Amino acid sequence: MADIVKKIESEFDKSSKDKNGSNMSKGATDATRDAQRHVLNELDFSDRQSFEDATKGFIAPLPNNGVVKNAKGDVIWNLPDFDFLAGDAIAPATVNPSLWRDAQIMYRNAGLFKVTDGIYQVCGMDISNVTFIEGDTGVIVMDPLMSEEVAKAALDLYYEHRPKNPVVAVIVTHSHIDHYGGVLGVTTTADVESGKVDLYAPVGFTGAALNEAVVGGNREARMSAYQYSMLVERGPTGNMTSGLGLDTSKGNTTFAIPSVLITKTGQTETIDGLAFEFLLAPDTEAPAEMFFYIPKYKALTVAEDATYTMHNVYSLRGTTVRSSYNWAKYLREAREKWGGVAEVMYAPHHWPMWGADRIDEHLKRHSAAYKIINDQAVRRANQGHDMIEAAEMVELPGALAQDFSLRGYYGTMNHNVKSAYVKHFGWFDGNAATLHRLPRVPAGIRYVEYMGGADAMMEKARKDFANGDYRWVAEVLNHLVYADPSNTDAKNLLADTHEQLAYQTEAGTWRGLYLSAAKDLREGVKVLPVVDFASPSTIAAMPFGLYLDGLSTKLDPAKASGVVMGINLEFTDTKAKWYLVLEYGALQYYENRQESDADVSLSMTVADFVNIAEGKTKIDDEIKSGTITLTGSQAKFDQFLSVFDSFDAWYNVITPVVEK
Repeated sequence: MADIVKKIESEFDKSSKDKNGSNMSKGATDATRDAQRHVLNELDFSDRQSFEDATKGFIAPLPNNGVVKNAKGDVIWNLPDFDFLAGDAIAPATVNPSLWRDAQIMYRNAGLFKVTDGIYQVCGMDISNVTFIEGDTGVIVMDPLMSEEVAKAALDLYYEHRPKNPVVAVIVTHSHIDHYGGVLGVTTTADVESGKVDLYAPVGFTGAALNEAVVGGNREARMSAYQYSMLVERGPTGNMTSGLGLDTSKGNTTFAIPSVLITKTGQTETIDGLAFEFLLAPDTEAPAEMFFYIPKYKALTVAEDATYTMHNVYSLRGTTVRSSYNWAKYLREAREKWGGVAEVMYAPHHWPMWGADRIDEHLKRHSAAYKIINDQAVRRANQGHDMIEAAEMVELPGALAQDFSLRGYYGTMNHNVKSAYVKHFGWFDGNAATLHRLPRVPAGIRYVEYMGGADAMMEKARKDFANGDYRWVAEVLNHLVYADPSNTDAKNLLADTHEQLAYQTEAGTWRGLYLSAAKDLREGVKVLPVVDFASPSTIAAMPFGLYLDGLSTKLDPAKASGVVMGINLEFTDTKAKWYLVLEYGALQYYENRQESDADVSLSMTVADFVNIAEGKTKIDDEIKSGTITLTGSQAKFDQFLSVFDSFDAWYNVITPVVEK
């Protein structure tokens, strides 16, 4: 332990004044180096168990040196971006030593691995892992990554080293895109719809997945770019992984409707000769989630609920708040059913764990951690503290705090306690002064005025920055930037502040957010490719009512004010009939209904309607080509289309939003 700490501290001394990265990144300050030394003295860096587990069962490296391209030749996965983690490189001063350790382990956990007889994983080809489970005649694929290109590449790698038996089933453990987005890379929609390949998922999967990906998709995509620092260069002063996986693939995301739903705990299914025992875990890491155990292989997965990190009770990219109470409860149930029995536990992130005793203890600790988050957030609230105060007060005790698998690489104790607080009590802290606060821009203007103007604020902020008081500097300068987003000195100092906070944090997600903010402040918003949550495959698969829910969120009340109309829709492909009503600035809809006095009636395919509503095609062209039949007032339908916004995928996050 002492030798490891000494080596890292030596590296700090060498790198502290260097500009360790490219672009405008700066080196670590003395305050940041002191913070990193505190981490070195807090944790046992001589613990190498996860380094051993992450390479156990290694069969083959990723093909093409870990580079995957799409049909156009665009790189959608690039493992060499993280080559700076190779070997036993010592953590530089610009990276929290604990996060550096976690990133090094994930970098080693790349390739094809044998988990146990009959179960194999391809890791390090996306933020998630894909698992191949061998049945009597074919292969069962669990959680086929985020995009179809990497899923196909992973399946090809598996086939290079294992029998090329057909994919007979796909199991999706929960409703997040990095676990289903690559489904059409390992099977086809036709095979799922025909029953040739069964697609298993927990009850509620489709609604949960599509609500997140489509209804809130624009914000999800924008904030995912921030959380995962997609636009920040990879390296010791940049992106250091998300803490959950190295990176996110940038390929084509796909979707397929499940053919078999797991509807209750205790449900058993025989899939290609293998018995599976299921346990539902709703409202934990995802709204729809499940665990399962395979008795033949004595193999357990608890999906994403007990990996090698503290997880998110609330994801910073913007999701509904999850239940830490349920999280603890279902891990406890899994331990009661399979603890001491399961001999291997694998997950769609990180690396497996072997040994019944180790698995039992792991489940016990993770269940306890989420129970503490829930219980102590409630305790502090009942004592009169608000969520910010509670988050500063609640910590994991003793062995849990020292357990690397519960460190805050992806979720953190601080924002999880806040989330548990909000889950129980909502956003209002009870203080009348916070009931009706000013928006950020007018509040910023008044704060600057009260503090003596911009120059006085900057003078004080520079002194506090020099003293390493970065959290306070960030809070103060945020007001100044919102008051005057043209103040370059303020933006640059705020960027420097976020950068030091990024270097210090143990969380890959917090680091990503801080560095993304710094980049936007220094360079402005750059428009670059990000993950498409609402891909054509996803839109095509979703129930039409859910699509209308998403369309409704684009309605501009100012444009729709006073507009009243009814629209009949008849779809030639699905034979479904819908009646839409626009009134009082709201869009309502009714399935299996048509009205004789509708203002306009249209006959078309679902895809035709979606393309017109999304502005991809024009109604005049479709009518002329004969793909759409319209009766009634076309002017009314044109007016209908005119009341919807198109969202800006690159709205400002760290500076005031510009209204268009």
